[in-house]
Amino acid sequence: MSRTTGSQLRVLVVDDERDVADTQALKLGERYETTVVYSGETALDTAGPAFDAVLLDRRMPDVHGDDVLSQLRERGYDGVVVMLTAVDADLNILEMPFDDYLQKPVDQATLLSTLDQHLDRAGQDDRLDEYFRISSKLSVLESEKSASQLDASTEYTKLKERARELESELRAENEDFEELKETHQSISRN
Repeated sequence: MSRTTGSQLRVLVVDDERDVADTQALKLGERYETTVVYSGETALDTAGPAFDAVLLDRRMPDVHGDDVLSQLRERGYDGVVVMLTAVDADLNILEMPFDDYLQKPVDQATLLSTLDQHLDRAGQDDRLDEYFRISSKLSVLESEKSASQLDASTEYTKLKERARELESELRAENEDFEELKETHQSISRN
């Protein structure tokens, strides 16, 4: 997934609402080469190793974004996938293989900083990538669900424990971990 120096990173924007998709592409246009598609089916036909990242809407009428995500991962797509959606998060996101989850509307600064963060360090440290994927899920769920709902979920509890393990390891090995963590959390809060 690494690019040669000077090569612009490519992002596929997927949303069935044309205005939304086109607006997201405009927000990214200064920094990333963007391609826009307006359906899950077209996303499945278009996405592949030529794209460094996919911004993926969840609720689409032809092929749901969750199914697009599953099929992309099954096909071996290992690029960054950011779910960009108006769908309220539910516990089902715990098992979804995305890298980040942003709820619409998303301002340009948040969109760019999220992609920058994932693409700048993509593949450098798998454990750090895993930690941030988990943190994104936990953050979204903790803002959407009650403590009793979360406590009742064994998947949530396991993921929370995995985040603690990774944080402990990463903190011990990486002097910049706290700064990276704070940057990720500030992006997630926007």
